[in-house]
Amino acid sequence: MSESLMKDNILSYFVVASNKHDFNLDISLLVNGALVSGTLISAQDYFQTLSKSFEDGNDISKTVGEQLAKTSESLASQDNPDQPEYIHLKNSQIYFGGNKPTPSKGDILWRGKLSEVDSFFLGKITESKNTSSGK
Repeated sequence: MSESLMKDNILSYFVVASNKHDFNLDISLLVNGALVSGTLISAQDYFQTLSKSFEDGNDISKTVGEQLAKTSESLASQDNPDQPEYIHLKNSQIYFGGNKPTPSKGDILWRGKLSEVDSFFLGKITESKNTSSGK
């Protein structure tokens, strides 16, 4: 079975909208038993943001950052933008079982294969604040 037949068409539509029109959406994905929650961003935004994280390093780090920036630029002229293979999230957290999310803090970027997403729902998981009920 081809990989394109294994992707959810609605989820692919959201990714195409993000890649073409900078559409952002809070979303949670079930991927191989783990729950990944974050904000959908374009592939171009993903690589631009990732490249910035290498700016303040040594020469090798800066070279990596420059290559990521070039990748971001090349995505703008991608041959088939209506057939995305990857989904990109920012401010992501990964939940597995009953444990706290990993990572628990920070602005984390996440990239995954669309064909590996088992299901999704709109909205981002946030930890509830414990309130005392006075009991």
